[in-house]
Amino acid sequence: MRKWLQDWGKSLKSFNRNIRLFILSNVLIQIGMGVFSVMYNLYIRELGLPESVNGSVISVTSLATAIMLIPAGLLSDKLGRKWLLIIGSTLTAVLLVGRSVVTTEQPMLMLAFGMGIVWALAQVSGVPFLAENSTSRERMQLFSIHFALVTVANVVGNLLGGIIADGLQWLMHMEEVQSIQIALLTGCVIFFCGLFPLFKLKPAVVVKKEKVQELNVNKEAGWSFNLKMILFFGTANLLVGFGAGLVIPYLNLYFANRFDASNSYIGLILALGSAMTTVAMLIGPMLVKRVGKVRALVLFQLMSIPFLFLTAFTNSLFLASLGFLMRQALMNAGNPIQSAIAMEVVHDKYKGLANSVNQMVFNLGWAVMGLPAAYLVTTYGSYWGYAYAFCITGSLYLIASTFFYITFGRKYTLKEESVSS
Repeated sequence: MRKWLQDWGKSLKSFNRNIRLFILSNVLIQIGMGVFSVMYNLYIRELGLPESVNGSVISVTSLATAIMLIPAGLLSDKLGRKWLLIIGSTLTAVLLVGRSVVTTEQPMLMLAFGMGIVWALAQVSGVPFLAENSTSRERMQLFSIHFALVTVANVVGNLLGGIIADGLQWLMHMEEVQSIQIALLTGCVIFFCGLFPLFKLKPAVVVKKEKVQELNVNKEAGWSFNLKMILFFGTANLLVGFGAGLVIPYLNLYFANRFDASNSYIGLILALGSAMTTVAMLIGPMLVKRVGKVRALVLFQLMSIPFLFLTAFTNSLFLASLGFLMRQALMNAGNPIQSAIAMEVVHDKYKGLANSVNQMVFNLGWAVMGLPAAYLVTTYGSYWGYAYAFCITGSLYLIASTFFYITFGRKYTLKEESVSS
């Protein structure tokens, strides 16, 4: 284990300065976002606003992001990644501060929409930036390390949010709304700290491509082939986005409503989910070496589904926590693998567009399913409402995994085999 961690440390040091600065920035930004993601819908609930407000905020944010991602991807391909990362992240930080202090529905929705727009600028440029600053031989390991570190950052943010809120209530006898506000603003400060490394990035780093090991099947065809690959990826991500939009934004409310869990426990369980995801992401490249990228991705997704159903129907907090942890780890472990596949099958000049389409359809799924999720819970209660939502999500995950394997499985596996031979 120690040697394994040392190898990962050496790999991280071997990446160029641009990559290391970007990872440092993203870690700080994700700590701030981790605080915000675990506390914000609890903040809305404690303000006494209806459950539907949470659904509206999530839907508006995701819809705005979905609308902006395609233009953002085209701008990223045309103007470069650095300044879109800086502009998008800076504006996001400012809007997060606004969202942390407003207490009425209309300003919440306006700020949520604005943040969805500006966050898209930064969101769409990250993966292409890493791809452009790495070789294909480095990419699988780079994406795994990057996603793992970002997930660890979310662990810290999730824990920090719950601990600050509960700590202020316990030590200073502060009202719950005020304690959550301070936790949110603390997350904003950490987010702002993540902006500084972005200004030190170089606009472009030209990475020499390997002639033998490169998997870029995209070079065999032009625009029509790349468009087809982008549409296939987009379809699979849309199905996953529909499923995720039903349950992921409401996991903290699920634990609070069904089990009356404390803020600290919710922060802890979400943090543990991120920690387990990190381990699964680091193990992912080993599975890839044995079965290939597509099969590894599909296996991770399929193995997560039984735990999703466990979470849906249990009345035990322990089993619910276990089901959540395993689903979280397995489903998210495939993210770096999917990013590596997408960046290999699409030509360099379409990478920003491909990434923006994938994220757009995923956010569209969240936007569309936010209100139905809130409807299920308000109509059927904290047991059957969540049970129906989790079951629908499991079915959509199964369809998405099957579609992805049918579309990419055999052709991409054969391509990998031909390269390795």
